Amino acid sequence: MATVLIVDDTPENLSVLSGVLRPQHRVRAVNSGRRALQAAASQPRPDLILLDVMMPEMDGYEVIGHLRANPATAGIPVIFVTALDNSGDEERGLALGAVDYITKPIKSSIVIARVRAHLELKAGRDLLQERNHSLQQEITRRMAENLLIQDVSILALARLAEIRDPETGNHLHRTKGYVRALAMELRSHPRFAEFLTPENIEILVKSAPLHDIGKVGIPDHILLKPGRLNADEWETMKKHSRLGYEAIERAEKEAEQPIDFLNMAKEIAHYHHEKWDGSGYPEGLAGEAIPISARLMALADVFDALIAQRVYKRGYPLEEALRIIQDGRGSHFDPNVVDAFFARQDEFLAIAARHADNELRATCHLPG
Repeated sequence: MATVLIVDDTPENLSVLSGVLRPQHRVRAVNSGRRALQAAASQPRPDLILLDVMMPEMDGYEVIGHLRANPATAGIPVIFVTALDNSGDEERGLALGAVDYITKPIKSSIVIARVRAHLELKAGRDLLQERNHSLQQEITRRMAENLLIQDVSILALARLAEIRDPETGNHLHRTKGYVRALAMELRSHPRFAEFLTPENIEILVKSAPLHDIGKVGIPDHILLKPGRLNADEWETMKKHSRLGYEAIERAEKEAEQPIDFLNMAKEIAHYHHEKWDGSGYPEGLAGEAIPISARLMALADVFDALIAQRVYKRGYPLEEALRIIQDGRGSHFDPNVVDAFFARQDEFLAIAARHADNELRATCHLPG
């Protein structure tokens, strides 16, 4: 049964309205505006309120103002019941949020019909809200599921490159963390704030593991060579950035709609070996021409490559790695990105420790 709250300072009116409505509805009755507000906010919450206008202390207009201001009661429909028959009074009540207006002396058939109509409207509105809420929950669940599938797919693709180069170990986890740390440090910097929005930071971090996906196209005898590459081998190795770009671009073109993280992953794969002074590859971009995403990835990738042991080299001691990063300020790296690195140096080391291979832990004296 629907709950109807009747508010009137006259006991006779409360008795009459209660008698009319009680056979079909659960009726609660109070004799003042203040008690009406308390009853409306308590359980069982009324589905409809019949509210007298002319009451001492707090009239009906003041009561409906309080009801509409409280989120817990704002949605309860209110019908004014009053002896006032001036059209201006009715307009005022409707303007304040009343759904209907019944004049005294009341007629039972009118009260029953109006109450039934507005309860049916409220029931339909409540059902629609409940279905919308359920739909929103389902959309949220499916979006979370899709994001999880997307994340797993990204990592699976990135692992292809790692499988080809098994000594990279936890490189993907570390570089993701490094990129996030740099982005968080630079998000309020005037040169970076427009790009490093919360949404773009998440896309950037999600895209980072695909930076070396092009290595799947590099022959094993070059990728796994235990020593320095000759000039021809080095030219072949450098092709991995373009191979990664082309692979992601093909995936992007075959997608039914644009996917933000693929566009950024394409940038990172293509340009993360560019250098601030223009001496990098594959395009020889310099300065601001290098996408911000690739500038952050460049430092994250180089730092991890310096401290990690690879098939062709031992890891550098931490002090030397830090010196190399500092020396690269303004030549290899965007100066502000280097400054962000040193501002977050402790966080970088914590990330390195959390995802450390045994050799890295020993070389950099990370806690184990």
